[in-house]
Amino acid sequence: MSSKKKEKKPKSKLRNWTETLIWSLAVALILRQFVVQAYRIPSGSMEDTLLIGDFLLAEKITYRFRDPRPGEIVIFKYPLNPSKDFVKRCIAVEGQTVYIKDKIVFVDGKPFNESPGVKFTDPNVLPSTLSQRDNFGPLKLQKGEFFVMGDNRDNSFDCRFWGPLKREFIIGKPMFIYFSWSPTPSGPSWEPPYLISLIRIFFWDLFHIPSKVRFTRITKLIR
Repeated sequence: MSSKKKEKKPKSKLRNWTETLIWSLAVALILRQFVVQAYRIPSGSMEDTLLIGDFLLAEKITYRFRDPRPGEIVIFKYPLNPSKDFVKRCIAVEGQTVYIKDKIVFVDGKPFNESPGVKFTDPNVLPSTLSQRDNFGPLKLQKGEFFVMGDNRDNSFDCRFWGPLKREFIIGKPMFIYFSWSPTPSGPSWEPPYLISLIRIFFWDLFHIPSKVRFTRITKLIR
């Protein structure tokens, strides 16, 4: 007597779709954790390099193989609250000495080569007895320490106030802006009833796309 092989039942469309969705989510999570991640800029601490409403992509590979270099922009976990991610510019690395005199940044005794995006909004120079914003240091960075600052120097909460950044908190390196939306306080706010707020915000944003999207910033490389 010959035995007949059992025929495999074809997978249902629902099962195929479910498996595809699970694998897609798994790959997306792996990519987000180890390769690339999207961020939105919520504050003006990096103006005019990064603006409020900029959406950027950051890669997480470069700093797995080397340390950030002075002048590069880094994304890191805020040391005082690691659940928050910050973005600043690297000013100095381990072994270097940072000193700020009347808003001018010195690294190892030489003026730091500032990015074109750096700006100052307050003409006043604060003494070190009042604030470390404009006069700071000198501070020599120890092993595994970095000094980062926002490009909007008078409006950035950075290493001048909470100390050197440890290597373990550094996440990635921004690449480019993939979308940019100019926020406005005159638009509808998110408040109860939330369903009505959602509808209002959606149609307000849809109507204002031509004037609120910063098309010239899309695909802009971040340096």
